[in-house]
Amino acid sequence: CLLSSPSCQIAQLKASKRNRGGCILTMRLPLALLALYNNNSTFAFVRSPKTLHPCLQSLSTSLVTNMSSPSTSSIESNLESVRSRVLSVCETAGRSADEICLVAVSKTKPLELLKKAYDNHQRVFGENYAQELISKAQDMPPDVEWHFIGTLQSNKANSLVKSVVPNSSSLTIETVASLKLANKLNNAMEAFEDRKLEIFVQVNTSGEESKGGVFPEDALALCQEITNSCTRLHLKGLMTIGAIGDLTCFNVLVKCRDEVALALDRSDLCLSMGMSGDFEEAIACGATHVRVGSTIFGAREYPVQK
Repeated sequence: CLLSSPSCQIAQLKASKRNRGGCILTMRLPLALLALYNNNSTFAFVRSPKTLHPCLQSLSTSLVTNMSSPSTSSIESNLESVRSRVLSVCETAGRSADEICLVAVSKTKPLELLKKAYDNHQRVFGENYAQELISKAQDMPPDVEWHFIGTLQSNKANSLVKSVVPNSSSLTIETVASLKLANKLNNAMEAFEDRKLEIFVQVNTSGEESKGGVFPEDALALCQEITNSCTRLHLKGLMTIGAIGDLTCFNVLVKCRDEVALALDRSDLCLSMGMSGDFEEAIACGATHVRVGSTIFGAREYPVQK
C-alpha cells in the first residue's frame, strides 16, 4: 500500500556488489529507509522526521524491531559462512587459513551475541569505543583477545590499558597514528612488567579526510620512532580502513608494510585490512587480519528519531 501511495513516488531495487546474494532497497518517502539483506538476515537503517504518518511510524518500528540484530541462533551459521569464505579464498590464493586472524567486530552489540560467538570458538573481538570495550572485557571470559579498532583519544589510553589488560588474554590497539598516543600507551603498560602491548600503525591509504591514520610516506618514520622509544609496545603490523570499493588501498598498505619490514628487518609484520564487504579481496592481497562485523552480528542498530 505504501508503494502505491502518493507519498511514495519511486522504489528502487539495486543489486549490491558488496554483499553476495544481497540487495539494497531505497524508497523515497517522508521516511528514508535503507534495508540490507545479507546472509539470510535482513537489517534496517531508519531515519524519520519528527512527524510521520501513522502507517510509516508502524513500518519504521517494525523494521527496527525485526531487522536490527540476528538471533543468537544465526551467529553460528554466520560465523561458519565467514570461515568457509576465508578458507575458500585462501585455497584460491595458495595461502593457509591459519595465517588469517578473524576479528569479529562487535561494536554496539549486546553481550549475549558475543557470548554466542564465543561458544562457537570465536576468541578475537574488535571494539570501536573505549568505554564499551572496558565494560565488555569485564563480563567476557579472560581468554578473549581484544582489538581496539576505533579512534582512541590519548587521554583514554591509560584507562583502557589498565582496565582491559588484566581481564583478557591480550589487548591490541590497531589505530595508533601518532607518537603521542604511542607514548601514552607505553606509559600505561609500565604497570605490567611482564607484558607488552601489541599495536598496529594505522595508515590512511585513501587520502580521505574522514579516515584516520598517517599518510603512507610517513608510516616508516612513525614505526621507527615507536620501535626505538616505546619499549613496552610491540609493533604487530600496519592497518588501514580503505575507501569503499577501492581495492588499490590494499596495495598501498602492502607496499608500506614491505618498506617498513625492510627498514626494521621485520619480515613478520602483519596487515590488518578488509571488512565485511571486501575481506576476501583483502586476503587475496595479503591481509593477515580481517575485521568482520555486520556479516556476523548484523548491521549496527540506530534508534528511530522521534
